[in-house]
Amino acid sequence: MAIKLAIGDFNKSSWSLRAWLVLHAAGVEFDTQQVLLDQDDTHANILKLSPSGKVPALQVDDLVINDSLAIAEYIAEIHPQADLWPDDRELRALARAAAAEMHSGFVNLRTQMSFGLNTGDTSETLLDATREEIARIFQIWGDLRARSGHGTYLCGEHFGIVDAMYAPIVFRFRRFGIALPAPLQAYADAILAYPHVRTWLQLASTRP
Repeated sequence: MAIKLAIGDFNKSSWSLRAWLVLHAAGVEFDTQQVLLDQDDTHANILKLSPSGKVPALQVDDLVINDSLAIAEYIAEIHPQADLWPDDRELRALARAAAAEMHSGFVNLRTQMSFGLNTGDTSETLLDATREEIARIFQIWGDLRARSGHGTYLCGEHFGIVDAMYAPIVFRFRRFGIALPAPLQAYADAILAYPHVRTWLQLASTRP
């Protein structure tokens, strides 16, 4: 089985980071095909790899999956031993809901607090709607951690899909100096210390 993941810039593409983390969390062996963003030929080059013209896109033999959450679900199905979703049915449902909410929501936060791996930036005055979205993320994280027993990650001791979906938010909070409640700061620190996140940071330091 030939598996390839098309991604964008390590420093810019939060959706690429999500899919990349899921594959690594599942122990999948894959080749990375990087397309630099914001170039004159970016769209044309991505279209060669993804029918939507967007990254990430997962190619498995002649199958192409061009959405980060769909990629995650596919990997979870073919690698059930990776525990990418919690075993508990109710916790699994809440984790899926949280992942889907991240996938489709938090537009104001994404607009005002763009993704980046650097620190020390100052955003414009945050809209009330953005502050409400930050509070909602705190609620999601706190609720999942409480239900799962306050493990290392949102749903226990296994890094899962829901953690991959929110990892870029950790970087956004870090970049713009958003203060987290102590228990949630411990979670953010665990994400930043996760070995595959550290590998992504190392790659970002030597590649675009």
